[in-house]
Amino acid sequence: MKVPFSWLKELVDIDVTAQELEERLFSCGFEVEELIPLDAGISKVVVGKITSMEKQEGTHLTKCVVDCGEYGHEIHISTGAANMKVGDCVPAALDGSTLPGGIKIKARKMQGVESNGMLCSGEELGLNDDLFPGAEVYGLLILPEDSVPGTDIAPVVGLDDYIFDISITANRPDCQSVLGIAREVAAILGKPLHMPAMDYKAVCEPDEPITVKVEAPDLCPRYMAHYVRNIRMGESPRWMKRHLALCGLRSISNVVDITNHTLLEMGQPMHAFDLNKVSGRTIDVRRAHDGEKIVTLDEKEFTLNPNNLVICDAEKPVCLAGIMGGANSGMDENTTNLLFECATFARDSVRKTSRALGQNSDSSARYEKGVDRHSPELGLARALHLIQELDCGDITTLEFDLTDGRPIERKHIVTTPAKICGVLGITVPDQTMIDILRRLEFTVDVQADGSWDVSAPLYREDVDGFPDLAEEVIREYGYDHIVPTFLNTAAVTNGGLNYEQKQQLKTKRLLAAQGFYEASTLAFYSNAELDMLHIPEDDAARKAIRILNPISENLSIMRTLLTPSMLNVIVDNLKKGNNEGRLFEMAPVYLAKELPINEHPHERQTLCIGAFGPEEDFFTVKGAMEALAAGFGLSFEYKRENTPWLHPGISAAVYCNGKRLGVFGKLSNEINGELEIAKEQKDSQNIYLGELDYEALMSCVDGELRYQPLSPYASVKRDLALVCDEAVTCGEIEETIKKASPLITEVKLFDIYRGANLGEGKKSMAFSLTLSDPAAEVSAEQVERTVKKVLGNLKFKLGIEIR
Repeated sequence: MKVPFSWLKELVDIDVTAQELEERLFSCGFEVEELIPLDAGISKVVVGKITSMEKQEGTHLTKCVVDCGEYGHEIHISTGAANMKVGDCVPAALDGSTLPGGIKIKARKMQGVESNGMLCSGEELGLNDDLFPGAEVYGLLILPEDSVPGTDIAPVVGLDDYIFDISITANRPDCQSVLGIAREVAAILGKPLHMPAMDYKAVCEPDEPITVKVEAPDLCPRYMAHYVRNIRMGESPRWMKRHLALCGLRSISNVVDITNHTLLEMGQPMHAFDLNKVSGRTIDVRRAHDGEKIVTLDEKEFTLNPNNLVICDAEKPVCLAGIMGGANSGMDENTTNLLFECATFARDSVRKTSRALGQNSDSSARYEKGVDRHSPELGLARALHLIQELDCGDITTLEFDLTDGRPIERKHIVTTPAKICGVLGITVPDQTMIDILRRLEFTVDVQADGSWDVSAPLYREDVDGFPDLAEEVIREYGYDHIVPTFLNTAAVTNGGLNYEQKQQLKTKRLLAAQGFYEASTLAFYSNAELDMLHIPEDDAARKAIRILNPISENLSIMRTLLTPSMLNVIVDNLKKGNNEGRLFEMAPVYLAKELPINEHPHERQTLCIGAFGPEEDFFTVKGAMEALAAGFGLSFEYKRENTPWLHPGISAAVYCNGKRLGVFGKLSNEINGELEIAKEQKDSQNIYLGELDYEALMSCVDGELRYQPLSPYASVKRDLALVCDEAVTCGEIEETIKKASPLITEVKLFDIYRGANLGEGKKSMAFSLTLSDPAAEVSAEQVERTVKKVLGNLKFKLGIEIR
């Protein structure tokens, strides 16, 4: 948003420099991206009065003697211009001066005659006719006769000004205008705001009736229009041309300039319809019909649909609402009757239409950020005042004000000083807060019980509650008043990781030691991911929290399992030619107590592992589980369970100290066959997945590990080959062996054999037993007794024989 300093001074009695105002604006939350001096690049250019002229023989040049005041009364400068005369005042760039664009002027000989500078045109100073009359004349810029020789050129031609390029945040659409910034400046400086004149008087009756209607009040909550007859096109006054030029617009005609000036000054986009071109003298605000076409003022044709809001006459669209008028209703030199329009359009409607059609304008930029419902009233009144002031039309009594029925009234917030100060964390005197709010055009009524009834200005639609009032107070009071303090739950520490963070880091390092790499996925997915794993409809994992406004349907629910995300990562790797790998992710899943949620869900920390590749098997993944358990001094137990997404015969549930931690195993053949990967990959790949409740795992860890000295006595190993039924699991055998004697410190399965010689339904499992005693050497008799007890327990409990 570009705002001229001189224009601000017309609305506020500013008594600080532009640089000081820049700092004050920044301290109040308005970032001035650039403060642009109009005389940037111009130095040592002054008013020079031509005292004599003489043609340089044989050239097109004229040798002038110029009076430049304190810089010299007889400075000789040659020029090729021909529009000056003796006595004229012109810009003189003296020896050593600079001009815009980095041009440096030096004394030099021109056609053999010494020239001590250059006499300048308006273009060479960066001027045009809108900024200074006569600036575009071919030749020198002729200055006013009363200009004083030697005076710096900037104040003479109006270059002693600044442009504030201000970044307006999305929550402050009311500041998308010179008036909006002037309001803030007035509050910052504690000065009164001089509102632009908005009075006018209707001078005639309409000659013919006009119909205005709004068929889409949801997209156009307020539409105002006023009929003006006998339009008299002409040139705009110098002050208006300068306002427009400083903001980057060229003057076109008085009436067109009024609409542009109102947009810049009041922040209210407006349009004027040439009623001689409007069929049936009818204006209808409605959704476009499918396939309708419009050619806009920039001569682009668009095909419309019902998602686009248009303004139509009795036959066709004549304007893209909030974006740009149609070429079939625009003003020209023959225009005599105009209907001026000011409206409020739904910001999302304008934004979607603008994006869909690829058509942008200054108006659409403002509507996309928001124009309040009170703004059309002010904008139209200002435009009609200018029509009357410039005498470019006769204002009739015919006006329209169509709304969606909602009252336009100030928003009231009941609060207390304590609530506002509670947000800020400091105590601001009550009267100071009241003064600040009133400077910002809020009203504050102090109630008998000490509470405040605060009403926000109609243009401040962003203010909803007392936290917003606290923001208004502190940005004016000064952020430097805030005293840094700790949060209530904060504590001073020596830095480093806490116990939970150390345990997480240890878990990750244990898995990394087993060849696993950490993955990170989004906390969202869709029901399609749960369908992919064949999760039953009544499963607890289906009790997922749905996002109210998801980015896409693929990210529409909060995850209740990590496995779907891990499987997607594995599939992506396979598609990209990574045929093997080991991955893990530690992240929360989101478990709601009930749906819809009325309290914060439990964010349960979960550990998921994934291993894929031709060489992966059940025991390599189980080995990673064992290494994880050993790292925390735990012992896992494994039990057969059916999980929808795992192979029923190559999977197990993991238990520790009687607590179920989770499951792991091979991806089921049915799901593997449905993966979107090449067939040969499906046939050769082994995909193993596991998911553990990390919180349950950590609850089994008894504090931090303590040092345990190694036994000075040698351990004894014994191998047992056992024959058992197919239904007997390895976990059951290991548990029975360990319970037989405290001397047994480790049990490892090292072989499985199946053969006809064992009998039908039988298998052989070979285990290695380690026996040790930290207090004494294990004797042969102890070993024999322990082995006999193990075999007896296995036979009695599980019907197992030694092979």
